[in-house]
Amino acid sequence: MTAIRQQDLIDSIADAFQYISFYHPQDYIQALGRAWEREQGAAAKDAIAQILSNSRLSAEGHRPICQDTGIAVVFLKVGMNVRWPDATLSLQQMVDEGVRRAYLNPDNPLRASVLADPAGARKNTRDNTPAVLHYEIVAGDQVEVICAAKGGGSENKSKFAALNPSDSIVDWVLKTVPTMGAGWCPPGILGLGIGGTPEKAMLLAKESLMAPVDMHELIERQRSGAALTRLEALRLELYEKVNALGIGAQGLGGLTTVLDVKILDYPTHAASLPVALIPNCAATRHVHFYLDGSGPARLEPPKLEDWPAVSWSPDLQSAKRVQLDTLSKEEVATWKAGDKLLLNGKMLTGRDAAHKRIADLLAKGEPLPVDFRNRVIYYVGPVDPVRDEVVGPAGPTTATRMDPFTRMMLEQTGLIAMIGKSERGPVAVQAIQDNRSAYLMAVGGAAYLVAKAIKSAQVVGFADLGMEAIYEFDVQDMPVTVAVDANGHNVHESGPAEWRQRIASGEFKGIALATA
Repeated sequence: MTAIRQQDLIDSIADAFQYISFYHPQDYIQALGRAWEREQGAAAKDAIAQILSNSRLSAEGHRPICQDTGIAVVFLKVGMNVRWPDATLSLQQMVDEGVRRAYLNPDNPLRASVLADPAGARKNTRDNTPAVLHYEIVAGDQVEVICAAKGGGSENKSKFAALNPSDSIVDWVLKTVPTMGAGWCPPGILGLGIGGTPEKAMLLAKESLMAPVDMHELIERQRSGAALTRLEALRLELYEKVNALGIGAQGLGGLTTVLDVKILDYPTHAASLPVALIPNCAATRHVHFYLDGSGPARLEPPKLEDWPAVSWSPDLQSAKRVQLDTLSKEEVATWKAGDKLLLNGKMLTGRDAAHKRIADLLAKGEPLPVDFRNRVIYYVGPVDPVRDEVVGPAGPTTATRMDPFTRMMLEQTGLIAMIGKSERGPVAVQAIQDNRSAYLMAVGGAAYLVAKAIKSAQVVGFADLGMEAIYEFDVQDMPVTVAVDANGHNVHESGPAEWRQRIASGEFKGIALATA
């Protein structure tokens, strides 16, 4: 019998969530580097460069890759010959204590995003607990642990379908992926769970994402003539066909939408074909270790020289500098979809909870805490600062969640532009066009890089909302792209459409779409 100390599990969980907050898995980074080398789309290549540069900055500074430090997901496989001689807590409680210590670490505090009473008060638990724990009792004398931090942007794009046994899984995936938009921050990984029951398929999809990125190895095996299993062939087919959709990095259009496709399956009922799809975003974060009774896990830091030699800097030749403090509605109307901007001056922030509270105040005829006239709002919930930081990592959140409030903000508060991540829906695009406004896109997965452009930050409204409070940021050369202009032109529609057509034409046959 192997004796595992309670404290060893707690310490290992705490170390693991700190570790994955600032270290990408090396297999993901190497695959993203290869995608950057291959990419022919200027906007997509720039976005990938920002993600790679952000990754290295985070690894060097031991600060979060993404401001959304995720909901904690833990897979435990506990050997039947394992005992817990000093345990006073349940496994769930041990894991939660580890998560609590990780997220409240004063040297690198992580954003607490977990809300209790999700259908009611939605009150932040303040320490990111409880974790989502999946565990099995298996043969053996050790504990296998996988820790993952899953951000809301990618989790919200999860899909499930109860297909007929005669239906095509490939067709369903190719129909479904475009409906996910870019809120899951591609380039990333798609995880598929096939079979079992609906809840089993979803769990399989999530667990499949924990495997290393190895599509380049699968491609080499196919090229060598090696026989592939049915699931390997399906992975490869989906990989090539999803990338041929032309969605590209951040949904801007390009050659690489996915770096890998993972699949796990399970026997199912004769009448059923349950299929689940869960994406992993550009902030892919997970780590795998074992406890054998010899103490807590030791997680070796990666070598910085293993990062691709990609360094992003603002494009001062093609980008326009914008002074937010003197910005007018007339100037906003001159911007064109696809324009690169470098923002300077003061902006306000606000996301879901703040927009809901603003709507309530306007409905009651009560004053707002700040004046939004001729201002720009950034959809963000930053990480708390440490040491000499003015703010922690502060990347954009998914903009579509603010779509129901867009017309209200533009027409009732005097707001003139918005910044967020991914596309806007039809309701928001129409409101933007009607009001001669604009929506600007910042790169998701580059939160620490964005934070470097923020020179001061202060809470100016709704302080009780924590990370969802309204801040005022003073920024210097913050990079954004005009995603929707005053005429309603939308790069998240035009970009993928152009690249899907160009890929289908055979223009890039000499450039492998696969991660070779």
